[in-house]
Amino acid sequence: MAANTETSTAHGTGLFLDDFYVGQNWVTPRRTITDGEVTAFAGISGDFNPLHIDEEYAKTTQFGGRIFHGPGVFAIATGLESTLGIKSETAIAFLGMTWNMVGPVLIGDTIRVDQTVAGIRPSSSKPDRGVVTFDVKVLNQRDEVCQEGQWLVMFKRDL
Repeated sequence: MAANTETSTAHGTGLFLDDFYVGQNWVTPRRTITDGEVTAFAGISGDFNPLHIDEEYAKTTQFGGRIFHGPGVFAIATGLESTLGIKSETAIAFLGMTWNMVGPVLIGDTIRVDQTVAGIRPSSSKPDRGVVTFDVKVLNQRDEVCQEGQWLVMFKRDL
């Protein structure tokens, strides 16, 4: 597992646009997915596909059992990433993403997020901000990539 780089600046807040550099990397704490989370996400989202809620059905699928909803994994990934503190008081907006669901997350899997700065672009029209592009991977306890993509986040500049 990669080592975390600094998670805050001397400002006592998250990182500003100019604090980032391409290649900078963080790994979040881990979290084990529980049956309760799968059930709760089904209730919140309204997605009661038997692949998520019917163990006997799910046993007959290629996964051999129930899996967590893909959007639920993404939601937990955003929460895990927030524990890093790099966006605290300095992120302006989550602008978008490209996202691929590469493999299943099973009940009992322990996931973490590996995030690397892929690009930094100061705004040409608003000098007080800019956009950081992150390469993001959700990995399980076997270091298998379950989901991956890029997140674009607008950050303040420390001017």
